[in-house]
Amino acid sequence: MPHLLYVEASPRKERSASIEVAHAFLDAWGAKHDDGTVDVLDVWNTPLPEFDGEALAGKYAALAGEALSPAQEEAWVAIRALAERFRAADLILFAVPMWNYTIPYKLKHLFDLVSQKDLLFTFDERGQNGMLDATAVVVNARGVAIGEDFPAEIYDHQSTYMATWLRMVGITDIHQIAVEKGLMGADLDRQSRERGRAEAEALAQNL
Repeated sequence: MPHLLYVEASPRKERSASIEVAHAFLDAWGAKHDDGTVDVLDVWNTPLPEFDGEALAGKYAALAGEALSPAQEEAWVAIRALAERFRAADLILFAVPMWNYTIPYKLKHLFDLVSQKDLLFTFDERGQNGMLDATAVVVNARGVAIGEDFPAEIYDHQSTYMATWLRMVGITDIHQIAVEKGLMGADLDRQSRERGRAEAEALAQNL
């Protein structure tokens, strides 16, 4: 039974291009996998604990090979539960708007919580080794077109960050969909969304 984790990172649900295209993928994927399950992780409505105090102390205790205190163990319950949602997925779908040429801070908060040794990666004499065995689909929405006045190789810290994080946790089968020019007029916005939905639906047929 295939299991999909859908990570939603836009707070503007009624207007979000990333959510609209991601939902087109979900609908097409669900029609193909009627036995599949979907876990929705909305970073704006999921309680994300602060990574400080006992949580931070527990991290360094574990790295030193020491037993965690009861307070540290308690702080790590929510972190482990969030990481387990990634570990359980065969396919991870992200809806990611661009904020100031990178990802929203709530999504970064989630990544900072779950990106821990022995949860999503480990390391040894070979270096850092990701632990996830999944496919990822990332819908990147942005109001402008990266690559004109702002060359992608310099200014795109959205799709490149997502690719870097995914590879860090072990995922190399990565598909990214760009939905651009959402702030450049209704016609360009509509056309970009249409292209994004079509690309997402076609991709879902192959995953």
